Amino acid sequence: MTAPEPSTTARLPVPVRFVLGLGVLVGFAAGGQALVTVSGLPLPGSVVGLALLWAALGLKIVRLHWIADAADGLLGILGLLFVPATVGFIGYLSAGAAWGLWLLVMTAGLLLGGGVAGVLASRLARPEQRGPEV
Repeated sequence: MTAPEPSTTARLPVPVRFVLGLGVLVGFAAGGQALVTVSGLPLPGSVVGLALLWAALGLKIVRLHWIADAADGLLGILGLLFVPATVGFIGYLSAGAAWGLWLLVMTAGLLLGGGVAGVLASRLARPEQRGPEV
């Protein structure tokens, strides 16, 4: 039995596969944004584009190996992609000082609720201990 012949995209050089995969990913993101703009859906366009990509992958309209190199490359620099969001968040830290009491109350509520949920879960998950049966 012979090995299956590699697909046309598998024979392309890695940089070309990366650029083509990036084009597919950006195309779905732009398509999702366009769909949201036209329809007025109350969702982020990138989320709609991701759902469209997921559906296209599930229906085998888009093959995973078409976007694998670009997706791996983007995952490799994922931390860098969060830098603008972090800078924006730091810009609002001074506003947090005015909300100090609210932040304290929310943190206390979170810790209290998490603690109660943990205790309840551990007690419900533990089997009852019975004495020796007579």
